[in-house]
Amino acid sequence: MLKALPPDRWNQTLAAHLANRAGFGATPAEIEELTGMGVQKAVARFVDYDRVPDPTPDPEWAKPDPERAERLAAARKAGEEERRRLQREEQQAQRQRLVELRGWWLQRMAKGPRPLQERMTLFWHGHFATSVEKVRDAYLMWRQNELFRRLATGNWLQLLTEVGKDPAMLIYLDQAQSRKEKPNENFAREVMELFSLGEGHYTEKDIGEGARALTGWSYDRMTQKFVERPFFHDRGEKTIFGKTGPFDGGDFIKLIVAQPQAGRFITAKLWRYFVSDDLPEETALELAANFRASGNNFKPVLREIFSSEAFYAPDVIRTQVKSPVQWLVGSVRMLERALPPAQISMGLTRNLGQDLFAPPNVKGWDGGLSWITTNNLLARYNEAAMLVHGDRAAMAAALLAGKKKAAAKTSEAAERRLRNLRPGAVEVEKILTEAERRDKEALIGALQRRLLQSKLKPAQEKALRDYLDSQGELDDADILNAIRLVMSTPEYQLT
Repeated sequence: MLKALPPDRWNQTLAAHLANRAGFGATPAEIEELTGMGVQKAVARFVDYDRVPDPTPDPEWAKPDPERAERLAAARKAGEEERRRLQREEQQAQRQRLVELRGWWLQRMAKGPRPLQERMTLFWHGHFATSVEKVRDAYLMWRQNELFRRLATGNWLQLLTEVGKDPAMLIYLDQAQSRKEKPNENFAREVMELFSLGEGHYTEKDIGEGARALTGWSYDRMTQKFVERPFFHDRGEKTIFGKTGPFDGGDFIKLIVAQPQAGRFITAKLWRYFVSDDLPEETALELAANFRASGNNFKPVLREIFSSEAFYAPDVIRTQVKSPVQWLVGSVRMLERALPPAQISMGLTRNLGQDLFAPPNVKGWDGGLSWITTNNLLARYNEAAMLVHGDRAAMAAALLAGKKKAAAKTSEAAERRLRNLRPGAVEVEKILTEAERRDKEALIGALQRRLLQSKLKPAQEKALRDYLDSQGELDDADILNAIRLVMSTPEYQLT
C-alpha cells in the first residue's frame, strides 16, 4: 500500500532518486539542498512548480499565421514550376521551425525552473503521440506541446477534452474530416484503446457510436483553431457504455472518464513511468481510488507517489533505462554544461531513437529496454564523447547517423555548417574541486556521486581506477576521459 516514507529515512540517495525521476537529474549541490529540505518539502519543490516563475519566451513564430493558408492556396493555383518553388520554401520554413522547436523544448528540460512540468509534458507527448510528419505544421505542434505543459498535472476530463479539440490531434487522427454521413472512427477508437481505457474495456459499438458523437469537431485551416461545425454533427440518439442520448463529443469524453477503468488506466501508466513496471493489484486499486477522490486531478496522485515508501524501494532506484531525451538532458544537467545547439541536440536524440514531435506511431515510443540495442548503446558511448570532449568527429558521426535514420536530404554546404558547430568541452574546474582533480581516489568518488549517485560495479570501478593509475599525474584531458568512461558504463544508462 502507499505508505508514506518516514522522514528519518530521507537521505541523499533518495533525494537524488526523486530528482532523477521527477525531473532530469541534479548536481551534487542541488541534491544536498533537497536532502536538507526533508521529503515533504523536497516533493513539494517538484510538484508545486506553479509557484515558481517561468520566464521562458515562446518561439518568435509561435502564433497563428493567417497568411499560411493563402500561401498554400496560391501554390496550388500556380504553374508547376512556381508551385514547386513555393512548396519548397514552405517546407524549408517548417523544417527550420521544427529544429528551433525541438531545441526550445530541450532547453526548457535542461535549464528550465520546472523539471516535473517538463517531465509530464514529455509523458503526455508519448501518451497522446502526434507526429509532425502528418501534421506538417510546427506551430500546431508547439501549440499541442503548450497544452500538455499547461495541463500537465491538472484534470483528466479537461485534458482529454482539450486534446480531442487540439488542431494537431484533429489532423493526426483525421477527426477534422469526420462527417455525419461517414463518421471517422480513428480518434474514437484511439481515445479509448490508447489514451484512456485500454483494450477490452469498450466494444466496437462504443467506437462507432462515439465516432457519431464526435462528428462536428473540426479544424479551421484559416484561423488554425478548433471549430465546431453543427451541420456536420449527427444529432441522433447514440448508445455508449450502455447509456443512450443525443450525445456530442464532450458527452462522449465525459462518459469515458466516468468509467472506473479510466482512472485505473492512467494512474497505472503514471506509476510505470515514474516508478516501476511492477504494480501490485492493491496499489493499483488504491491509486485509482485516490485519483477518483481527488476529482480526477493528477497533482495529488503525483504527490502521493513521490512521498511513498514504494517509490524509494531499493528495487526501484536506478532500474529504469533512460530515454534518449532523459539521457541527453540529464547529462547536460549533471555535467553543468550548455545544451548543444538545436541542430546538434536534435540529431543526438534522433540518433538514439527518440525524435521529438515525430513518434514512430500513435502508440508512441515503447521505452524501457527497447532503448538499448547494440547500435543505440554504441551511439550513447559516442555521444558521451561528444558531450564531454566537444569532439567534432563524434558529433559529426552522430549527426550524419541521425540524418540517415530520418532519411533527410541535406546539401554538402549544410553538412559543412553542421560540422563547424562546436558544442564545447566540459569545464572540469566547474564540476570538480582542485582536491578531487588531484587525488585519484577522490576523483573516483566525486564522479560516482555526480554521475551515478551510487557506486560503480566492481569491474567498472576497477577499469576506471586502472585507467587513472596508468596516466600518472592527471591533467584535464585525463579527467575528461574518466568522465566519458563512467558515462559509457551500463550503470549510467539507468535512472
